Amino acid sequence: MKIFVTGATGFVGEQLVKKLAENPQNEVHILVRSISKAKEMFSNLPNVFPFQGDLLEAEKIQKAMQECEQAYHLAAQAKVWDKNPHSFYEMNVQGTLNIVQTAIKLRLKRIVLTSTAGVLGASLNGEMITENTPLRVPLSTEYEKTKAQAEKEVQKFLDKGVEVVTVNPTRVYGGGQRSQSNAVTMLLEKYAQGKWRILPGNGKKIGNYVFIDDVVQGHLLAMQKGKNGERYILGGENVSYEELFETFAEITGKKRWLMPLPVPVMSGFAHLQMLKTRLIGSAPLITPPFVKKYLYDWQVSSQKAQKELGYTITPLKIGLQKTWEWLSGGSKG
Repeated sequence: MKIFVTGATGFVGEQLVKKLAENPQNEVHILVRSISKAKEMFSNLPNVFPFQGDLLEAEKIQKAMQECEQAYHLAAQAKVWDKNPHSFYEMNVQGTLNIVQTAIKLRLKRIVLTSTAGVLGASLNGEMITENTPLRVPLSTEYEKTKAQAEKEVQKFLDKGVEVVTVNPTRVYGGGQRSQSNAVTMLLEKYAQGKWRILPGNGKKIGNYVFIDDVVQGHLLAMQKGKNGERYILGGENVSYEELFETFAEITGKKRWLMPLPVPVMSGFAHLQMLKTRLIGSAPLITPPFVKKYLYDWQVSSQKAQKELGYTITPLKIGLQKTWEWLSGGSKG
């Protein structure tokens, strides 16, 4: 089977492509900006074929997607900040529409669209967010806003001949690559090295952390069993920042003292970063809209994916143990 994938050189995308390529009957077509990077990453996989292009080049998308039956669309503009604010709309909304419209044109059967659990918003008063929970708090980042918009736009094409199933991963961690797209793992590595000493806010805010293998399997299950037009949260365990670091400390034997950093202080730092950006053009380490996320819990439930797809969750301790084995094993990823 010929399968089309975008975002193949990202953290999740790389692992998904490698999983798909395990089946010698699969021919995996990947749309990438850099052919050389892709060839290096997948050098030992003869059934992975890179095609140069990006999400705004419809003709190149069509060339890469030709004769494919399935598509996984993972590519996105996911940065905290970009000097071109419109790039979030271009990549996340227009790029997604280009993928869907090309799929319809080529009569491709099914797309799994990778969104983010962030589009579902924060959880208030201890509630557990599901796929159908009304938005309680306005989305703050351009990434979340445009990913939410992309999901809505795609709904308009569900009766045009291609099925679209959306997956919403939470905070993904695990071995694979040392990159910005594997931010949780990089943070844990800095903690183990004694290079990270900050506890966001009071450390009590809850997030959901999902192991990379679960996310990859969730994509495959969504393709196999997901219902057209539905979304599925691919999550792990709900824990606070404090619990996350404590659990990792137990596993590594490296417990570090962390200084709580109040959100107002973080916000002030973010505004100074933006001032620096305006003055000299350098990318900010963090932005005021992103800091707002630290005001809330982000508890989610993956019960729908578990029930309808057969999705399973790796316990946090086991996932972190495997992550530490990868980090301490010296793998460069």
